Amino acid sequence: MTTQTPLDMDATPSARPVAIGPVRIGPGCPLTLLAGPCVIESREHTLRLAEGVQRVAQSLGLSLIFKASFDKANRLSLRGFRGPGLDEGLKILAEVRQAIGLPVVSDIHDPAQAAVAANVLDLLQIPAFLCRQTDLLQAAGQTGRPVNIKKGQFMSPEMMRLAVEKVREAGAPGVLLTERGTFFGYGRLVNDMTAIPRMAVWAPVVFDATHSCQLPGEGGIQSGGQREMTPVLAKAGIAAGAHALFLEVHDRPDEAKSDSATVWPLDRLSDLLAECLRVFEVTRG
Repeated sequence: MTTQTPLDMDATPSARPVAIGPVRIGPGCPLTLLAGPCVIESREHTLRLAEGVQRVAQSLGLSLIFKASFDKANRLSLRGFRGPGLDEGLKILAEVRQAIGLPVVSDIHDPAQAAVAANVLDLLQIPAFLCRQTDLLQAAGQTGRPVNIKKGQFMSPEMMRLAVEKVREAGAPGVLLTERGTFFGYGRLVNDMTAIPRMAVWAPVVFDATHSCQLPGEGGIQSGGQREMTPVLAKAGIAAGAHALFLEVHDRPDEAKSDSATVWPLDRLSDLLAECLRVFEVTRG
């Protein structure tokens, strides 16, 4: 019988802190929040939500990186809302960065988008389904911006080391890995919390609590989800060692144009983050 040889887990750990604008994520750093709507719905909504999330983060002393996608290229349905696109979306994110003063992150889906997006974004994000796309990873690394790679639902934690290597060798000054759940059959996502310390050998780890609540096989045009499980997973991810927390947030969740079943309500954000901070302080104490 042939046995599979695991990746070398005895290699020198490389999970050094990553700088994203004024924010540092990694071992020894305070908990950081990556948060915002799933997708840019309009200029006005994005700016209003950025200010709302910023107020909550500031009240708790949390560093914040604002997240919003200019294009959701991986939609369940052809009729799913994708966003304003690269040019208009980057203009809106540039305004968030300049007028509100927040670092910004968004997804890129094609190597040609990397250099253009890097003119605005402080952090480039690789969607989970694209985490093995070598040309995309290398293009992101070549921009000189830090890169957040979401772990594919089909990838083991150890295999993500290879994605990290692609980006680092291309020149990225820092790499983050994001845990966002693994497919169980075709109907739901489950989280293996051991993935967090296992990936932290290679890079600082972000835990995506809202996408982890998705039910990809339900919901019609959009994926379904169990928003009520977000606090359970968020606190568990932090207890397992995540260096940052990723939450999609909306002021009117049921009206959200993307991921309405899982986005977290803005008016409940402060309570959730206060609980997460207590877990972070206890587990790091």
